[in-house]
Amino acid sequence: MKYSFLLQLTAKFLKFFLLAILGFAIAYILSVSFGAVNIVTVLLPLARNWFGKLGIILLCLMTITVILESLR
Repeated sequence: MKYSFLLQLTAKFLKFFLLAILGFAIAYILSVSFGAVNIVTVLLPLARNWFGKLGIILLCLMTITVILESLR
């Protein structure tokens, strides 16, 4: 079955979004374990803002994809 371009785009975006969250979580754990708490306190609000906005965009993209695929 051939999937639509929008569904493929949404799947790739979701994959890279989850990989970015995983990478940030690993970097957070390593920086806290090595004692770089000052860097974490500066980057955590920035990352929360960035991931929050990207998460909302991803949620909208997934909603549009579900609606368009159900109409097809």
